[in-house]
Amino acid sequence: MPEKPGSYQYYDSAGTIIYVGKAKNLKNRVSSYFHNEVDRFKTKVLVSKIWDISYTVVNTEEDALLLENALIKKYNPRYNVLLKDGKTYPSICITKEYLPRIFSTRTINKKWGTYYGPYSQVSKMQAVLKLIKEIYHPRLCRETITEEGIRSGKYKVCLEYHIKNCAGPCVMKQSINNYLKNINQAREILKGNTRQVQNELKEEMMLLSEQLRFEEAEEIKRKYLLLDQFVAHSEVVSHTIDNVDVLTITNDEKIAFINYIHVSNGQINQSFTFEYRKKLNETDDELLQLAIVEMRERFRSEAKEIILPQKVNIDLNGVTITIPQRGDKKTLLELSLMNGKQYKFDRLKQAEKLNPEQKQVRLMKELQDLLHLEKMPYQIECFDNSNISGTDAVAACIVFKKMKPSKQDYRKYNIKTVTGPDDYASMKEVVWRRYHRLIEEEQPLPDLIIADGGKGQMEVIRQAVQDELGLDIPIAGLAKNERHRTNELLYGFPPRVIGLKTDSELFRTLTHLQDEVHRFAITFHREKRSKHALRSELDNIKGVGPKTRDELLKGLKSVKRIRESELSAIEEIIGKAKAKIVYDYFHQKESE
Repeated sequence: MPEKPGSYQYYDSAGTIIYVGKAKNLKNRVSSYFHNEVDRFKTKVLVSKIWDISYTVVNTEEDALLLENALIKKYNPRYNVLLKDGKTYPSICITKEYLPRIFSTRTINKKWGTYYGPYSQVSKMQAVLKLIKEIYHPRLCRETITEEGIRSGKYKVCLEYHIKNCAGPCVMKQSINNYLKNINQAREILKGNTRQVQNELKEEMMLLSEQLRFEEAEEIKRKYLLLDQFVAHSEVVSHTIDNVDVLTITNDEKIAFINYIHVSNGQINQSFTFEYRKKLNETDDELLQLAIVEMRERFRSEAKEIILPQKVNIDLNGVTITIPQRGDKKTLLELSLMNGKQYKFDRLKQAEKLNPEQKQVRLMKELQDLLHLEKMPYQIECFDNSNISGTDAVAACIVFKKMKPSKQDYRKYNIKTVTGPDDYASMKEVVWRRYHRLIEEEQPLPDLIIADGGKGQMEVIRQAVQDELGLDIPIAGLAKNERHRTNELLYGFPPRVIGLKTDSELFRTLTHLQDEVHRFAITFHREKRSKHALRSELDNIKGVGPKTRDELLKGLKSVKRIRESELSAIEEIIGKAKAKIVYDYFHQKESE
């Protein structure tokens, strides 16, 4: 193969193009696919499918980029990055009619008119359309209007004319030249050249006022102020930045989101985010190269400067690549990145509404990446103790599966081996009992244990799980601040603080887990306390059950009166045999 720039195409056994690429040096690039050290699995799969190769030599790397882009669009090869086209997003159309119309559409047919967009945010498109309608009042009817028809008086004014939404060019209430002048200014606004239109309006207004045509000047002033108000709400970075493209990339596992911003006269006049579905684990460099060519072609940009977040192996004739470190250009870059991240977040939210399980998987993956776990934490368990000065000591274990409570797996524990208020010893006992039983019953173990507390609780859980039971289960902790509010996620030994925003969705899920184990432990503790408070001394007498106890309390009203009663009085209520047991219990206790 030649050592020249160009595009190469790979074919499968059926003669179908399965991959299109570009290179500065065709020989070096193509040969790299067939080296033994190719380590990416997907690339190996691609190579195993290649039956034939063709290539096209061009003069420059820029031509190679353009050719690659054209071939990908034409053949849509299986292993190339797939651009999710913006055809479903609306654009603004200015028709090629005698009296052009301006409207939004999702259908692109260039023989009918000129299209501006697409707009990823419909609200922004509607704001521009509203501005144009308020300033210029383009006709809203769909009637085919011709020059001959206007001259012959074929048309009549409609309701839009009477409510002042149209100036009536079809009946010569507005001159054709004035109407077309308005349409041309609307074109400039859609291109982002608002400052140029403002200057034209200001000059016209001053000229009319000098000629003492104040009513006409007032109408121009109204248009100028509307446009000025619209510009004030636009993002203005610096008037020194003109005709610049900005691109940033936000990555997901399978999708890359690339945001494109065009700046003219210090003002952002186009912002759009594209989705690229990755096929061969493409690098950010490769994706940005494709995006630069695609977006400049789509938006017909002739910017001489492109602002990027990183160095990209691309050489465009007469175009400067800038990687800013500070200043207004850095601000633009951050703005573009923010838009890309927001778009990604919105898309994930949309997907989660259609498939609620996707949200749980995303949160598990986020926690896995945060703690560097070997596998996603499908089953998470959390423990908590509850007692009052050591009395009625209990503990609870709750289980979350797929980031949701699994209440059938919740467990309650009475503390058996610990006396007094020792939270650490109680936690260690319960954790040991929990996992010793799971091992004996050959039940699945959790993927992550979360301690309701800080370093102390994590350490006693580690001693029980790792030192005594020999299990390798990751352990994290949720620590509280001086206000008793959870503010830190801890992990590792020695424990270290994991950077997690307290207003993030994952943090809220973890605190929900913590609140749930508190609720479950406290409810169990209250139940136990209530039973203890309602217990009677009669419950301690062997041979006396709840029914006998209730009959005695109903007949003699209190334990004190039962204790002081004669045997005959007790016999009348519960019979001789049980009466003797009760009588002997109290009198034996008195003698002792």
